Amino acid sequence: MRPLRNIFAAILLLSGAALWATARADDGAGRTPTPHPPRAQGEHCVADTDFMRRNHMKMMMAHRQDVLHEGVRTPQFNISGCVNCHAVKGDDGKPVSFASPQHFCRSCHTYAAVKIDCFECHNSRPETDGKAAATEIDGEDAARLAAFLRETKQ
Repeated sequence: MRPLRNIFAAILLLSGAALWATARADDGAGRTPTPHPPRAQGEHCVADTDFMRRNHMKMMMAHRQDVLHEGVRTPQFNISGCVNCHAVKGDDGKPVSFASPQHFCRSCHTYAAVKIDCFECHNSRPETDGKAAATEIDGEDAARLAAFLRETKQ
């Protein structure tokens, strides 16, 4: 009788664990939340969304090669176009910089643990009134960016 009771207890325990795991999976809870980047402002991207998710880095590297080594400048894959269209506004209504965890690029790059160096030279905020936004960061943005760079240093 006692071994049968142990078997029932084990079945109940395993069933409960399975139900708990299923419930956790269904509610999206986990150790690392998946990114949900904000939608872009424009009507359409330079390419299909699925293609861009998989290949934007290759396109940007090819564009960099064309610009820096060949001197060929084309606006289609220019990073300022990406930043202008995908800008995220903070609580103050102004576009956030790459230092902010809300920044469009950060949402996926943090999730994927991929360090990018684009904004060491390029502006991470969109152009306003035909002028590039200020590249300087200060205060809380600077502290967050420094912490992020320390965390992702490879």
